[in-house]
Amino acid sequence: MVSMGNLLLVESSINSLVFSQVSAHFSFRRRLPAIRSSSVSPSIISDMDTEMIPGLYPLRRCKTIHLVRHAQGFHNVEGEKDYKAYLSYDLLDAQLTPLGWQQVHNLRKHVQACGLHKNIELVITSPLLRTMQTAVGAFGGEYSDGIDASPLMVANAGKSNHPAISSLNCPPFIAVELCREHLGVHPCDKRRSISDYRPLFPAIDFSLIEHEEDVLWKPDVREEDEEVAIRGMKFLNWLWTRKEKEIAIVSHSGFLYHTLSTFGKDCNPSIKSEMCTHFANCELRSLVLVDKSMIGSNTSTTDFPGKIPNGLDLPSDVAEKDQ
Repeated sequence: MVSMGNLLLVESSINSLVFSQVSAHFSFRRRLPAIRSSSVSPSIISDMDTEMIPGLYPLRRCKTIHLVRHAQGFHNVEGEKDYKAYLSYDLLDAQLTPLGWQQVHNLRKHVQACGLHKNIELVITSPLLRTMQTAVGAFGGEYSDGIDASPLMVANAGKSNHPAISSLNCPPFIAVELCREHLGVHPCDKRRSISDYRPLFPAIDFSLIEHEEDVLWKPDVREEDEEVAIRGMKFLNWLWTRKEKEIAIVSHSGFLYHTLSTFGKDCNPSIKSEMCTHFANCELRSLVLVDKSMIGSNTSTTDFPGKIPNGLDLPSDVAEKDQ
């Protein structure tokens, strides 16, 4: 079990990373007590290495999230050649390179092959061209003869020379500002007007974007790493306002790295290394988000109350203690 102030992280038995957010920055309720077996001595538990104790949580308090960094953009190529290129307005809201589109197609093949596309209920994307292109390319639908569906992306969006991508038989897509890259200074991280995006991505929902223009990006002030991490916590907190249980999130290297780096300070070094590293272009990591602070109010779809019909059911160990 990992703690960072009021933030907790637990590794699950299926080698997923389990988050519990009770940050004092936001509105949270009291943390639930840990579950312990009455047959195990507290002294034995206290003597155990906390890294060896697995986490156990009600399924209705969990969400599965699939984090994806966008595929290669033109800013990645130019910036690796010369860091000063990140300051160029020629790279404003940089789109994917042809190689980036190849990365997207390979991710899509993986998503289809492992069956992930059948489980995802919602796709959240940062409202920049490269993330939206990656999101629709990896998780979008396919056109079928005789069936009309609004395109997720029109043909040649952003002068990409890429064919249109259908919204048929795929989850809803929404654009969210909270999961954007570091804000400010670098034009590649500045978004365009929402009215520019709507015709290119007709089936993406932009209703959560408050401002038509990018009022968050400043030409002379770059967002600090700590500010990005706090924004990441706000984003994870916001996820609990969603009813969906399995969500794909397409974002950026800096946002993902600084959000995840908030966790893992006192866990096994191999787990911290697995989690707190920069994402490769088009890399996907699956995690489990846990609501230990009672933020969510979802009811279980699988729990069954028992005693139907009603009958006597006093357990023997309870009866023995009552004597």
